[in-house]
Amino acid sequence: MKLGVRKLSSAVRIALSLGAVTAMSITTSAFAQTDGNQPAAQNSSNAQTSDQASPPKKVATLKTVVVTGSLIRRVDLETSNPVVTIDRAQIEATGKMTLGDLVQDLPAMTGGNTNPQVNNGGGTGASTINLRGLGAKRTLILVDGQRVISSIGTVTSTEGESPDVNAIPAAMIERIEVLTDGASATYGSDAIGGVVNFILKKNYQGAQFTANVGESDHNDGDQSGYSFTFGQTSDKGSIMGGIEYNKQDGVEAGNRSFSKNAVSIYGTNGTGPSAPHPVTASVGGSSSSPYGHIQITGTPVQGLFGCSFVALNPGGNSQLVNTSNYHCYQNNGPTSDKYNYAALNLILTPQERTNAFVMGTYNLSDNVSAYMNAYFNKTSSDFQLAPGVYGDQPYVAANTIIDVNNYFNHFGATFSSAGPTYNARLASLGNREATFGANTGQVNLGLKGTFSLFSQDWNWDTGLDYGHSGAVTTTLNLPNAGKLYTGPSYMSATGLACGTAAAPVACPAGITSTALGFNPFDLYSPGSVAALKAAAAPAVTNEYSSLKEWHAGINGGLFNLPAGTVQLAAGVDYRQEFLNSNVDPLLAFDPVAGTCVLGSQCVSATRGGYNVKEVFAETFIPILSELPLVKSLNATIGDRYSRYDNGYGSTNNFKFAVEYKPIDDLLLRGTLANVFRAPNLAEAFNGAAADAPKLSNDPCNGYTGTPVNPACVNVPTNGTFINQAVAANNQITGILSGAQFAGIQLKPEQGKSFDFGAVYSPSWAPGLSTTVDFWHVYLNNTITTVNAQSVLDVCAAGNLAFCSQIHRNPVVGPNQGQILTIGEPTANLGTLNTGGVDWSASYKLPEFSFGKFTLGINATYLKYYNLQTAPGTAGNTTYTDAGHFLSYGSAQQAACPGEGTCLFPRWRAQGFVDWQLGNWSAEWRMRYIGRFQMGSKSPSQDVFPDGTCYYQGKPNPAGGVYHCSITGAEFKYGAIVYNDVSFGYNIEPINTRIDFGVNNVFDKQPPVLYANNSLNADTDPSDFDLMGRYFWARVTVKF
Repeated sequence: MKLGVRKLSSAVRIALSLGAVTAMSITTSAFAQTDGNQPAAQNSSNAQTSDQASPPKKVATLKTVVVTGSLIRRVDLETSNPVVTIDRAQIEATGKMTLGDLVQDLPAMTGGNTNPQVNNGGGTGASTINLRGLGAKRTLILVDGQRVISSIGTVTSTEGESPDVNAIPAAMIERIEVLTDGASATYGSDAIGGVVNFILKKNYQGAQFTANVGESDHNDGDQSGYSFTFGQTSDKGSIMGGIEYNKQDGVEAGNRSFSKNAVSIYGTNGTGPSAPHPVTASVGGSSSSPYGHIQITGTPVQGLFGCSFVALNPGGNSQLVNTSNYHCYQNNGPTSDKYNYAALNLILTPQERTNAFVMGTYNLSDNVSAYMNAYFNKTSSDFQLAPGVYGDQPYVAANTIIDVNNYFNHFGATFSSAGPTYNARLASLGNREATFGANTGQVNLGLKGTFSLFSQDWNWDTGLDYGHSGAVTTTLNLPNAGKLYTGPSYMSATGLACGTAAAPVACPAGITSTALGFNPFDLYSPGSVAALKAAAAPAVTNEYSSLKEWHAGINGGLFNLPAGTVQLAAGVDYRQEFLNSNVDPLLAFDPVAGTCVLGSQCVSATRGGYNVKEVFAETFIPILSELPLVKSLNATIGDRYSRYDNGYGSTNNFKFAVEYKPIDDLLLRGTLANVFRAPNLAEAFNGAAADAPKLSNDPCNGYTGTPVNPACVNVPTNGTFINQAVAANNQITGILSGAQFAGIQLKPEQGKSFDFGAVYSPSWAPGLSTTVDFWHVYLNNTITTVNAQSVLDVCAAGNLAFCSQIHRNPVVGPNQGQILTIGEPTANLGTLNTGGVDWSASYKLPEFSFGKFTLGINATYLKYYNLQTAPGTAGNTTYTDAGHFLSYGSAQQAACPGEGTCLFPRWRAQGFVDWQLGNWSAEWRMRYIGRFQMGSKSPSQDVFPDGTCYYQGKPNPAGGVYHCSITGAEFKYGAIVYNDVSFGYNIEPINTRIDFGVNNVFDKQPPVLYANNSLNADTDPSDFDLMGRYFWARVTVKF
C-alpha cells in the first residue's frame, strides 16, 4: 500500500508541476474559450455537460440535428435508434489517451478486440471495435458521418481489414455516438453490429494545451503525451487545428506473475483407454526447446534410450550420442524440456503516435458554405515473440533437412518432415521482433447549404472524401535457412567441407565456412551462433490502401400532416477501395512448393480493389400526435441499393422503424432492418500465408479404412494411427488464403437486425432516465476463414469441397498420415445468430450543499450467440457460445470473429458515480465482466471423441505420465470487476485544470486461462486488464 500512496502523490506532484509550468508560459490575459457546437445527441444514460459548452442563449426555434442511425434532421434526440453517447467530459475523466481504449470498455463490445495488449496477432498499435461480438469487420466506423479508411497491417488476418480508431486524433472529437443496431439501409456495408460515429468539434474558439503522464504500480508501462488545440470563429466561418503526441513503453510478460510462465492445463474426464486422469496445471511451453526435440524412432540409437524423442543435456557434447549427453525428452513434470516462451512475449506493445488535424468552414453566402476536415496519423509500434523455431517445418525452404552424412549428425539417420523429425528453439539468435510504421490520412472536402421548397426548409450536402494508409513492417531475427548448411559435410585438412571424405563436392553457391559450422544439435556452440547471426536477415513488407468517395444528399420537409411534417432524406454515393502489398522475397510464400525462406512469417503479395455505386432514401412520417394515450406516433422507412463491380452483384436493404409515445414520460421504439456486408479487400484478395493452428481432434485417429473417410487420404488403415500434434497439443502448419487464391467466389453476407425497446424518464423523478432494448441479429452466408479443425470435420463428414485443403504425409514410416499442411481458405460458410438485452439508467440527484451527484449504469446481457459452421451440408456443427471462453485450438474457435480466442460472457456492465462541488470534481467508475466457463463436462466441441489421453504419440500406459488437452472438463470463472477513480480541480485564476486518477484501484489480476488455450499471456488481453493498478495525471490549460 505504501507503493500506491507514493505513486499517487507522485502523480499529483507531476500534475501540479505541469500546470504551474504551463500556466506561467502563457499570458495571464487569456482569451475566453467557447464552443458553438450544436446540441449533442445524448443518450439518456451518462449524459454530461461539456467543459466547452456555450452559455445558455435565447433562441426563437430549436435547431435540428442528425442523430447517428438516421439521415433525417430532427429536434428530438431520443428516437427509434438505440444510441449511447460518450461526451467530452466523459472522455477526459478516464485518463485514457486513445479513443480505442475508451470505446472498447462499453458493454456492447464483446468477442475480442485488437488493442495494444494484444502482442501475438496484434502489435501494430491498432485498436479495433467489435460491437455485439460480430467482429470488427461488421462494425462501421465514421467520423462526422463519413466512412473511415481501414487500417493497414491486416493483410494476413483472418479478420480482414478494420479501421484503427487510435489513428483518429482524440483532441478533435467532441463526442462519440455508438449505435447498437444494424444500419445497412442508412450507411451501407459493414453496419451489421452497429456504428461508432466520432463527432467533431465545431465553431471552436480559443486554445488549449494538455499534458498526460502515467505509470503502472510495477514501475513499467509508462505513458506520456501532450496535445495542443486552437480555433477561431467569426461570422464568415471557423477554423480549428491541433497536434497530438503520445508514447507508451512496452511490458514483457515476465514482469507479471500471471503471465511469466507458459502454464498449460492437461487431463481428462473422458472414458478412453487411458482415461480418466485428473486435470492438472503445469508449467510447460513449446516442444521446440533450445536443446532440441529430436525424434529417434527407427534410428540406430533408439535402443539406447527406450523413448521416441531426446534432447541434448545442457553443456553436453552433441557429437557423442549417449545417455551421458542426451536424455529422453520430457513433456511434463518438474524436469520438463518444454520451452517457456511466455516470459519474453509482450503484454503491452511499445507505441509512439503523432496526430495532426485541421478543419474549418467558410460561408460563401447566406445559404452556402464550404467545409473541410483532415487528419494525419503516424504510428510506430513493435511486437516481440520468443525466439523462432528451426527444423523440419514444411513451410520452411530448402536445407532444413539434416543429412545423415552431416559432420554434426551422429544419429545414423536423415532428419526431415518425412521422419524422423527434428526441431529446436533458436534462443541463441534472440527474440523474434517486428517494427511497424504506419501513416494514415483522411481528408473530406465539400459544400453544403440550405434552400426552400414547397414552403419547407431543405439542407443539401455534397463532398469528396479521400483516405490513404501505408505501412512498412520489418521482421527481425528469423534466419535464412538457405544459409545454414545441414547437407553432407566432413572435416578436411583445411576445415569443414561439403560432401564426404570419400566423395567431396563443391559447396552450393552462398555457403560459406561460417554456414558449414552450423551445428543444429547444439545451437549454443560458437559455430552455430556465428552461422545463425550471419543467416539472420531483416525482411521488409510494404502495404498500401486507399479510399475514395463522392457523396451528395438532400434533407428536408415534403408536406405537413396533422401530426407534423413528412420529411425526406435522399442521396447517392460512389466509393472506390484499393489494397496493395509488396512482400520481401525472404517472406514470399510459394504456393506450389509450400515454402518460404524465413518460415513462420510467410505471406504473399496482395492486390485488388472494387467500386460500389449506391442510392438511398429515408422518410420520416408523423402519424398521430397529441391524442389520448398517443402523445406521438411516428414511422421511419429507409432503403439503400448498392451495386458492386467485381462479381458481388447488387443488394437492396430496407429499414422500418417506429416510435410511440403514449405519454410524455415513456417512449416505445422498434426497428426492423436488413443488414449486409460485402467482402472486404483482404478477404477477397489475400494470397497464401503461413499459419500455426491447433487441432482439438483428428477424425482419422484409429482409422481402419472402413468406412472410407475422404479426410484420411494417406493415413494407414491398420487402426494404429494417432495424430501426434493433437496428442501433444502442438501446432500444425496451416495455409491461410483469401477467396481468390482458393478459387472461391465470395458473395455478400445477408441478414436481419431487430431492436425493440423503451425509454422512460418519469416526470415524478426529475433527472432519472432508464432505457431497455431487446436486440437480435441473424446473419447467413457469413464470410469466414474456415479454420483447420472445421476443414477436417466438414471433409470427414462427406463435404468434399474442402478435402483438397488437407495434405498428409504419404511416406510409409512413423509419420505416415501426419498432417503436413492444411489450407484455411476464406469462404461463405455458416450462419450466425445472436441476441440479448441492453439496459441503462442514470439519475442526476437534486443538488446538495456538499455537491452534485450523478449515478449511471450501462449493461448488456447476451442471451445467445449461436454459430453453424455449414448449415444444410454434411459436417455442420452448431456452437452455442454465450457464457463461454472459446479457447485456441478448440473447434469452438470457429465462432471467434477474429484470430485466436474470444470471450462471450453473459453479462457486461459499466457503472459510475460523479460528484462536483465548485471547482472540485470526482468520479468512481466500475467495469463488470460476468462469469463464464471454458470447456464442457461432457464430450463436446473441444474434446477427443474417445476421451483418450496420449503421451508422445501413444496411448498412455496404465499409471503412465499423461499428456493431453482438456477433455470433458469444465472450468468455471467468476465475475471480474475493475474499479477506477479520478479527481479534478479547476484553478480558475490561471485557466488550468488538474486531473489525476488510479485505474484498476484494487489491482485486480486477470483470470488464468492457460497457455494451451490462449495465444497471449495465459489469459485474454482483449477483455482483461494486464497492467494492474495504474496511476495517471493530466493538466489542461486554456488560453
